[in-house]
Amino acid sequence: MSEQYVDIMLQSLKKKEQVLKEIIDENRRQREILEDVNGKAEDFDATVEAKANLIEQLEQLDSGFQKLFDRMKEELEGNRETYADQIREMKQYIRSVTDKSMEIQAQEARNKDLMTSKFASVKKQVKTMRKSSVAVNEYYKTMSKLNYVDPQFMDGKH
Repeated sequence: MSEQYVDIMLQSLKKKEQVLKEIIDENRRQREILEDVNGKAEDFDATVEAKANLIEQLEQLDSGFQKLFDRMKEELEGNRETYADQIREMKQYIRSVTDKSMEIQAQEARNKDLMTSKFASVKKQVKTMRKSSVAVNEYYKTMSKLNYVDPQFMDGKH
């Protein structure tokens, strides 16, 4: 039975590594969308939603792994020789998961900077468009007054 729990823990770590790879891919897609001048907000939102689902999977995997680890901790520590290969394999996966987590944090920071500059750029464009719109409206108002002649009273005696 203990052997099965250890195998399940290994599978959980493998799955976690895979989910982290998928998050890395979603972060790359986000970066591409943010760097693309014609990037669509809908595409960005789709990546955010996909990442939210992946993060939910990670939380479930972490929770399950922690429960198994708590149950097996004494068994693993007491029989290190018996589980030496599995422990070594778990350590490799944990290192890989940690490396991927660090990569994700770096990607998130870069994407945040890109998003901040993109929002600033969009805000500047909106401000410029608003100023242009006001200028055009003022121009039309001025031009429409040029050809306007106030009504005049005409005396019919002369």
